[in-house]
Amino acid sequence: MLTELSVENFALVERVRLRFGAGLNLLTGETGAGKSILLDALGMVLGERTSSDSVRHGAEKARVEAVFALTVGDLRLAPALESTGIEPEDGLLILSRELSASGKSSARINGRPVTVAVLKVIGDALVDIHGQHEHQSLMVVERHVELLDAWCGGETLALKDAVADAWDIFFAARAEREALLREARERTRNLDIYSYQRDELDAAALVPGEEEELQAERLRLGSAERLHAASAAAYEALQGGALDGLSQAVREIERGLKFDDSLSSILESLNSALYAADDAMREVRSYRDSVEFNPQRLSHIEDRLDLLKSLKRKYGEDIAAMVRYREELGQKLETLENAEERLAALEALEKSTFAEVEKRAAVLTKARKKAAEPFAKGIQTELKDLAMAATRFSVAVAPREPGPGGADAVEFLISPNPGEPLKPLAKIASGGELSRVMLALKSVMSKHVAPPTLVFDEIDTGIGGRTATVLAQKLHALGQAAQTLCITHLPQIAARGDLHFFIEKRTEKGRTTVSVLPLDGEARVQELARMLGGNNSETVLAHAREMLEHNKIFFTTT
Repeated sequence: MLTELSVENFALVERVRLRFGAGLNLLTGETGAGKSILLDALGMVLGERTSSDSVRHGAEKARVEAVFALTVGDLRLAPALESTGIEPEDGLLILSRELSASGKSSARINGRPVTVAVLKVIGDALVDIHGQHEHQSLMVVERHVELLDAWCGGETLALKDAVADAWDIFFAARAEREALLREARERTRNLDIYSYQRDELDAAALVPGEEEELQAERLRLGSAERLHAASAAAYEALQGGALDGLSQAVREIERGLKFDDSLSSILESLNSALYAADDAMREVRSYRDSVEFNPQRLSHIEDRLDLLKSLKRKYGEDIAAMVRYREELGQKLETLENAEERLAALEALEKSTFAEVEKRAAVLTKARKKAAEPFAKGIQTELKDLAMAATRFSVAVAPREPGPGGADAVEFLISPNPGEPLKPLAKIASGGELSRVMLALKSVMSKHVAPPTLVFDEIDTGIGGRTATVLAQKLHALGQAAQTLCITHLPQIAARGDLHFFIEKRTEKGRTTVSVLPLDGEARVQELARMLGGNNSETVLAHAREMLEHNKIFFTTT
């Protein structure tokens, strides 16, 4: 239930705060007083598209806030809250939205920033706004099945979801199969390319780390002469002088050791050096003898490195990357080579899931056909009360190609005049008839489905007399099922309200503003008198009091 609406700097509204209650909440005022501005502001905070022109002239931004009190176990809001991750706080949802003069918009729910799209998802679950021309939506035949399903409620909606689930699997299988068929030529071409690349990489017999080893070997083979010369010279130096010098030094220290024991450590070091030099000389000689002069091997290494360089340009920055690419090729080739098997599997899946769609859709069709007659009967009963007693209303459920919503084409049929056959509502109903059919729909559905807050903007246009009285009764009855807000010009409706707000336009200090006043007692009598005739004579005032008194009695007996 909408408990509070605050509007700042929106259109002609500088600052307004309305506190609504349960039942029928009425907004009245002179033509052009700005009643629809408040509904536009409500639409803004519910996530509707709003132009920056709505910001009051001279203000930096407009701000609208709406407070909703939720009832325990309100299942209607559950899907929207779950899909958006929003949680009520202390049973409240506080929606707010700001719109700057530059067009920038921001939205919050319970202080948490959200997108306008999220705001709209929540807003659509909270409020159903029936504007002056919304009855035209009945002209869209595709909406008829949605209205029938909503009236049917949980079990039928669950069947509809089951059909949609099966359809999603079927549709995905069909889409993949059709994609594989479209890509058959591309698949053959890719198969040839990938096979060639695989064979080329396999022929190369890549080994991680090979390139670095080959580069090191190439450097050694290319420098064989210099390495041989260096090792030979080192050998000669060790053999020709270094070892003799160390040997002579050892002998001399050994003589001195006879006279000074402290020379033992020096002798030990010299012996170590002598042994090390002797070992080094043998290693140098071995290395000198092992230096390879192999032009053929060097040529082979150069060819191998050239091959690796060529492969790297095509398949990866190094051997490791090329090995990974070869693994990817294997997976791609496996997919391509198994495409025929996949096509067969998809064809079987498509057939089985379509059969499941048809099976589930048949159950849904049965539920819709079972509901069509009582649904139509309820609407026809409501229409009789709305001065359409001779009208016949029916719901046609015809077969159609299965889809995510089932296999039914649902259309509302109407015969406004006796003796005339039933014909499509969208083709023959007048604007006034559509408006009353919509109200009948709202009334019927409110008895079966917990509705959100209902808002009617001048649904009484073109209605008067007895029909106006019945319309007032219907709106009051709706208010007992769900909180209802209504902008009206009819005193018959205004007299039925549980709460009454008067909207007026004022000009002060050269600026026009819209204000809202809650009416009660004599103030409400004065407004009803204005709506009845406007001269506020004693006769008119007495009539207004009588209407209010009569409706107090009506309220207590209904």
